[in-house]
This record gives sequence, structure tokens and C-alpha cells, in this order.
Amino acid sequence: MEEMEVEKEVAQNSKGDFQAQLEASLKEFNAPQAGQLVEGTVVQVTNDYVYVDIGDKSEGLIPVEEFAEGLPKEGDKVQALLSGHNANGPVLSKKKADSKRFLKEIQTAWKEKTPVEGIISKVVKSGYEVNLGIDRAAFLPISQADSDKIEKPESLLGVKSKFYIERLYSDNKLNPVVNRRKYLEEEVDSKREAFFNSVQIGDTVKGTVKSFTSFGAFIDLGGFDGLLHINDMSWGHVARPKDFVKKGQEIELKVIRLDPAEKRINLSLKHFTEDPWIHFEEKYHVNDVVKGKVTKLTEFGAFVELEEGIEGLVHISEFSWTKKINKPGDMVSLGQEVEAVILGYDIQAGRVSLGFKQATPNPWDTINERYAPGTKVHGNVVKITNAGAFISLEDGIDGFLHADDISWTKKVKHPGSELTVNQEVDAVVLECDSESHRIRVGIKQLTDNPWKEFAEQYKAGSTLEGEITSITDFGVFVKAPNGIEGLVNKANLSDDKDVPFEEAVTKYKVGDKINVYVVDVKVEKEQVAFSVREYKRKQQRDEISQYMSTANGDDEGAYTLGEMLKSQKND
Repeated sequence: MEEMEVEKEVAQNSKGDFQAQLEASLKEFNAPQAGQLVEGTVVQVTNDYVYVDIGDKSEGLIPVEEFAEGLPKEGDKVQALLSGHNANGPVLSKKKADSKRFLKEIQTAWKEKTPVEGIISKVVKSGYEVNLGIDRAAFLPISQADSDKIEKPESLLGVKSKFYIERLYSDNKLNPVVNRRKYLEEEVDSKREAFFNSVQIGDTVKGTVKSFTSFGAFIDLGGFDGLLHINDMSWGHVARPKDFVKKGQEIELKVIRLDPAEKRINLSLKHFTEDPWIHFEEKYHVNDVVKGKVTKLTEFGAFVELEEGIEGLVHISEFSWTKKINKPGDMVSLGQEVEAVILGYDIQAGRVSLGFKQATPNPWDTINERYAPGTKVHGNVVKITNAGAFISLEDGIDGFLHADDISWTKKVKHPGSELTVNQEVDAVVLECDSESHRIRVGIKQLTDNPWKEFAEQYKAGSTLEGEITSITDFGVFVKAPNGIEGLVNKANLSDDKDVPFEEAVTKYKVGDKINVYVVDVKVEKEQVAFSVREYKRKQQRDEISQYMSTANGDDEGAYTLGEMLKSQKND
């Protein structure tokens, strides 16, 4: 019995030793090997080391310098790389563990095209240095640093963001090149798509004024832009977008257009208030005289704001009844308060046609009362043309003085030889046509017509002594004693038909006195024809008549007809 009990006890002890040996062997087999990542529990923190239990015979030590992000507390879990063992126990390194884990993470991010996080830490040539952590830096080209143009490179320093890894190795060395722009654009696309899916036309949204253009302002709606057009800032006239919104200002706006295909979002400020055109016909009617302010000048007219959102156009042809306006700015200026008459409107198009001149009486309606034919007037020469001159009779009313109406006796080739601009003149109204807006005046009509006097004094067949004023290819002009000028046609210059005009005219020069015969007087056309030939013939006839008269009365001392003709021949 005793032997049996002893054997039984020995067997039990042997079984217990085997179990202990087996557990020890398994524990030794599962113990972490050098080069592996291990996770342990912090059991103590001193000024120099952090003690970590990784399940080994003794705790491992990690220098506190390796905890750049802050020391852990007792009980915290810590990952480290087991480098081996020494007399003090396992040799651990958190820094090496972090580096190994980082390398694995960025390799995975590069292969799977997923973003990593980093901080833009330094401006370098052609870009930036990005701190990816664990003392690892990457290069960020400036062209890939932002979705917008970078005006000041320093503005991105310290920015924490995510980046795509474009390249991982260079010359077989770890040298990451990253791309932030691609990540930002994807974020923008994602936010914009969410916007289009959740926002409808008419909704109110918030945004920040980002930048200005000549046609409006771009509003940042959270990484993507919407347009606030200048025409949607106010129902009234907007000259400058900066007068309504400020850069960096956060504002609420109405969504008035969504175009997902073109990625366009149109926003409005004015749609928070009612369209003033809805009540236009309650306030305004055709032919109403209205007041407004000039808001814009163009080559073809002026825009006048009647109230906020209601703006009308005064075409340049509607500026004045009498004046020809070349530039709207010659009559009105920006900001000027004016009166106008509503000529017409189109509510659907938002247009009003206005007139300045209709707000004042049309002076041409009563022109015949003030400038009836025969009325004497006084004015200034305002313009000279080849045909005549314009005389200012009153503001905007000119009378036309034809060159033929300047003098009874002078042949005025160009009015500028007789008149100058700004010269004061007296005249008489010859014609007034209110329908065609035309008044004709004359200066010579202020005096009696000398042609009538001449025609009465020098009827056809009479003779006179005049002065040669000019010699032309077609004849000689002769001025009579009272200033009337007539023409001796070249055919009537010589009494001998065989003598050509070119030879006959050599006997005369300008300023010579000459006797002429009055052939014809046309008062209406102010023309008179003279003849030297007929004058000489008349002399002959008069001499014959005298001779005949003397012969009939007394033969003594009288010539015979033959003697007279013989004498003239000898002359």
C-alpha cells in the first residue's frame, strides 16, 4: 500500500513538472523576437525613462526623449520596436516603432492612393517642405499647393492639411513628393455635389465674399464659388460691386440659378426684396412728368433712375427740341437730378423710354409768331459753310443766311470773305417753316433792291460808263456807277467779227473805264448784259441821226453821207 501511494505521488509530481515545463516552453516560443513591433503597458514614468511591461521577464525602458508628443501615464498602452535584450531586460524604441509604422502607412497610402496628413512647415525653392511626422518631410511643388493662385507663399506656412503622395522614392531613397491641390479639388467637388443635392432655387445660403470682377463678386460657399452678378446686387443701378459688398464679408444670399452640368451657381441680394416692376403701372403712366437721377451716360443717351430698380433711357434724340446734341455729357452729368416725360415702357423687358425735351414747350410750335417773314432780327454768326452762314436767333434756334442773300451787288463766292464766327449781324426773315424746322434770313433785304433802281434808270438800249472789275475767258465784267456789275460777253467785246476775243481783250485791263450798251436787265436773277459792240453801233446810229438832222435843216457846213463813211474808214 505504501509503495502504491509513493508511486502515485511521484506520478502526480511528474505531471505537474511537465505542465510547467510545457507552459514555460510555449511562453518562450511566443516571446517577441528582436525587430518586432510590440505593445506594452506603462508601469512607471521617471525623469529619464518610461518603463513598459511587454510580458517579458522584466520591463523595457524607453527614453523620455522619444515621446515628442507628450509623456504617457501609467496604464497607457505603448507601441515600441524590440531591438533585443541586454542585462537590464528588453531594449525598446518608440521612435523606431513610429518610423516603421509610418513607412508602412505611407507605402499603403501611395499604393492605394489615399491621402496622408501633414503640416506645411517651410518655404523652399519651387515649393514647400511638408512635415509628415516622425521627422519625415516631403516636397510640395508650389503648383500643387493650393486650388487657387498663390500670391504670397508664406501665407500657407503652418497649414495642416491632407496630401496625396505623387512619388515615394527617388534614387532608391525615400523622398516623398506630395500634392495638396488634388485633395482640395476632390474636397470641393464633394462639397459642391452635396450642395447641388441639398439646395434648391429660392433657398437662402451663407457665403463669404472672395473676390471681385467687373461684372460682380465671387462668393465662397465652403470651398467652391457662386457668382453674385452686378445685376443681382440691387434692383437699382449698381456702378461698382464694391459699393454693395466687401471682401471677406459674410453674407446671406438667395439661390436664383443652379446648373450642375456647368457647375454654376448664381446668387442674389436683390431677391430678398420685391421686384419694383410689379407695381410700375400703379405709379407711372405714359406722358407723366417724372423726376430722377442720371446714373449712366453712353454714346446714345443717358440712363435715369426713377426709383431703386426702375431705370429709363433718354435717347440722345430726345434731349432737345432745338439743339443738336453730340454727346449726352454736354447736357447732363452723372448724379444730376432731372425731369423727363415717360414716352413708353415694357414691363416684361424692364424698360422705360424717357424724353427730356418733352418736359419743356416745343419752341417750333410758336415759331411763326416770333419769326414771320419780314421780321427784322439780330444775332451772332455761329457757323460758316460754303453755301452760307448760320445766325443764332435764340437758344437753339438758328436762321440760315445764304451767300446770295448777303449783298445785292457783290458776287459772294464764299461767306467767309464777308462774315466771321461770333460776328453780330442784322438780318430780315425771308422764310419760316415750322414743320421742317427751318428759318431763312437775308442781310441785303434790309436795304432797297438796287437792281430795281438800276432797271428803271438803265433800260435796255441805254448806255453808261463803267469800270472793268475782272477779265475772264468768257468775257469782261463791268461795274456800273451804282455798284451793279454786268457781263460783256466775249462775242460782244469787239465790233469787228473778224477780230478774235483773245486779241480784242488785250486792249483792256482791270480798272479801265469803258463805255457799254445795256442789252438786257433781269432783276429777279440779278443779271445785266452789256455790249461794247452795240455801244459802238449805237454811236454810229446817233452820228447818222445827227447828220441827217443837220442836213435837213441847213446844208451849209454839213457832211454828205459818203464823206462821213469815208471819214470813219480813215479813222
